[in-house]
Amino acid sequence: MVEFITMAPTSGDSEYVGAVTGDSKNVNGWTGTSEGADRKPTLKYIKAVAQAAEKGGFSTLLLPTGGNCLDSLVVASHLAAYTERINYLFAVRPGFTAPAIFANQFATLDYWSKGRAQVNIVTGGSSKELASDGDTLEHSNRYHRTREFIDVLNRLFTEDEFDYNGEFYQLKGAHLARKPLQKPEIFFGGSSAIAKDVASDLADVYMLWGETLENTKQQIDEVKRLAEQKGRVLSYSVSFQVVLGETEEQAWANAEKLISKADPTLLTLKNEQMQKGEAVGVKRLHDLMASTKENNFVIAPNLWAGLTQVLSGNSIALVGSADQVAQRIVEYVELGVDKILLRGFPHLETIEQVGELIIPRVRALLANKQAV
Repeated sequence: MVEFITMAPTSGDSEYVGAVTGDSKNVNGWTGTSEGADRKPTLKYIKAVAQAAEKGGFSTLLLPTGGNCLDSLVVASHLAAYTERINYLFAVRPGFTAPAIFANQFATLDYWSKGRAQVNIVTGGSSKELASDGDTLEHSNRYHRTREFIDVLNRLFTEDEFDYNGEFYQLKGAHLARKPLQKPEIFFGGSSAIAKDVASDLADVYMLWGETLENTKQQIDEVKRLAEQKGRVLSYSVSFQVVLGETEEQAWANAEKLISKADPTLLTLKNEQMQKGEAVGVKRLHDLMASTKENNFVIAPNLWAGLTQVLSGNSIALVGSADQVAQRIVEYVELGVDKILLRGFPHLETIEQVGELIIPRVRALLANKQAV
């Protein structure tokens, strides 16, 4: 059974990506710039996004961290009161909270939402951004800390009481007064070798950013081999932007419109920041973008890297008619992906479109394949 996930734009939302108002040129990983967000992340707007996702058949709403995002845990605790079924996958960075404190926060939300809390562990991001929040560990040590963080979480979620003597965390008589209704899946991503080692050891869902089918298969096969060596089986998710049109031609016109107001100075700044960054996955997407510049950033049928000029992270877009996009998604499902994260600009309208046009088509295509 394929699950559909989407994301709440908790740093703001826009009709155009990379547009700048005012003098600031601070790159924001989710919207291009915070100043360019023409829809503020108010409770009213993010609530509408959550309710549209639930109505449209999404199982889960991701609440991101970093990039000027509102606090994911606080947002999840509010939204749970306005919805009935949708799960809240909220991101947490191990460098900013102790695992025992986070476990109690998580369990509280899980209890009040009747089991709708899920966790996405986010190790990295921009070194500059991390340092601004007080996290100055270098890349490999951040993953060593993440390993301990997840290990402590898993034990708190399953054991009555234990001691822990790690390099980053030391606990005596650790316990959780009220455990989650069921042990939550750990969502985790990362393209570096050390990230994949941690994922294959401790994660339940390995998260990938959308790339070509060939690149995605390579990533899944590598993590799958590591997990099999350790006697583990993981689930896999892949994330895409979505740009739809009644025809393919209209979809590509809509894609070009998205970046038609991108500030040239911002594009240069984004490129410079990428060159200084440590994130392996971000560099992979940047290389895809750069290698297809002469082809209008088309990296495969209905697959576009144009947004990677402005966005960090999940920036590869599925562009086409509803039938084309649904078919492309099925191709990723056939690689072994069982969770599909779809988002776009502006988020509310894209979520409504995906719920109406894409999710039913994908389910029908998969049902037909199973019936054969």
